[in-house]
Amino acid sequence: MRHVFRLGALLACAASLALSAAAIAQDFPNKPIKWIVPFPPGGPTDSFSRPVAQKLSEILGQPVVVENVPGAGASIGMDRVAKSAPDGYTIGLASTGTHAINPHLYGARLPHDTVRDFTPLTLGNRYVNVLIVNPKLGINSVAELIAYAKANPGKVTFGSAGNGSSNHLSGESLKFVTGAPMQHIPYRGSAPALADVMAGNITFMFDIPVTAMPMVRAGRVKALAVSGDRRSPFVPDVPSMTEAGVKGFNEVGSDLWMGIVGPAGIPKPIVTKLNDALIRALRSVEVRERVAAQGFELWTSTPEEYARVIKADRERWGKLVKSSGAKID
Repeated sequence: MRHVFRLGALLACAASLALSAAAIAQDFPNKPIKWIVPFPPGGPTDSFSRPVAQKLSEILGQPVVVENVPGAGASIGMDRVAKSAPDGYTIGLASTGTHAINPHLYGARLPHDTVRDFTPLTLGNRYVNVLIVNPKLGINSVAELIAYAKANPGKVTFGSAGNGSSNHLSGESLKFVTGAPMQHIPYRGSAPALADVMAGNITFMFDIPVTAMPMVRAGRVKALAVSGDRRSPFVPDVPSMTEAGVKGFNEVGSDLWMGIVGPAGIPKPIVTKLNDALIRALRSVEVRERVAAQGFELWTSTPEEYARVIKADRERWGKLVKSSGAKID
């Protein structure tokens, strides 16, 4: 009888907790939600976040306040998300950089675990980097760039937004799979790197379409390929790395994405509610148009699908970071 009583008590307790969680979710949200962007205002992550947050506010009936918390390669803002109360009222914009690359760049110095300390909510978009060169070099394909690098060791340089940035590692991917000698030149942001490609001070770089393609159309740089195994719908005339004949590029690390996360431990009913509202916001006509204008391809998911992407990409990019020797001093 005692065992029966205990079982009954446990079942009653479980039922009570389930009802409590359901009641919390039904009441959620009843105050403003904070959306942390771990990068400075005005960049692509900020430009993506704000229209999504605005639409999310309309759907949930509460303000969704975007707060930029930049610094330390986005780890400061991400740590604020990780250390927040797991109640759904603090969420953040994550990326390939914050969740797949940073763990390997910072190692034990990263104050959070990108799998254990976060609740994935949904993926938001995927995007490519465009490989661009100075047109005065007379290089018209990736094959010609590789041949030029091998024929001129020590002469080919590529720029990036800084050590460990996605465009840095796109360059390292190309260097790794082709064996071509190329020297990385880190900058404080992509804009000065792009300026030096146009000036002919460095050979090439990878950059996002929204900033690279206007310079391509103006004849200031030449586009050779996009990262990824297929063409981007936003730059359909530029071949993919696969089409350009760069074998193994995509397996090393080409997936670039942004997504929305919260701290670990958010109750499942709230996760479900946020996932549903975020997907509705992302798929709305207004947000679709804004996302497309930035050269991002919409990519939504379940929380479970997003968790699998983070784990797989963290392992994939880790191998590249290790082989490249990239580190944060």
